[in-house]
Amino acid sequence: MVSKIVLSVAIVALAVAVQGGYVPAVPAYHAAPAYHAAPAYHAPAEPVYPDAHPAYSFEYSITDAHTGDSKSQHETRDGDVVKGTYSLVEPDGSKRTVEYTADDHNGFNAIVHKEAGAHPAAYAPAPKVYAAPAYAAPAYAAPAYHAPAYHH
Repeated sequence: MVSKIVLSVAIVALAVAVQGGYVPAVPAYHAAPAYHAAPAYHAPAEPVYPDAHPAYSFEYSITDAHTGDSKSQHETRDGDVVKGTYSLVEPDGSKRTVEYTADDHNGFNAIVHKEAGAHPAAYAPAPKVYAAPAYAAPAYAAPAYHAPAYHH
């Protein structure tokens, strides 16, 4: 199609030139830019860790007779399976124990147990007693008063 247009313009220009008229400039034909496909996307490769089988076990426990705080936790992991339990004493004196499991197939599951307990004695530190600071009022001299003088 483009070559027919260029050829038509050239024929018209030649006819005008032969008749001695003005010859318009023939528009330059430029080929369309070459099409380049976008580079293919390559996702980064996942790192391979041949010994990456997660496994651990930990446990801790805290009991503070002074404040009544008591809590503990135990957890194990073997591959993608996690099992554990934790417990703590609530402010009302009851004990909450949570047993949980987590894996890729069943997700996270927890069973909560609550045991009523005696309300622990409230912790109240002994009040601190401070001696009142010694205070002495500063001594000030009264300002001298001078009555205004009136002149008649």
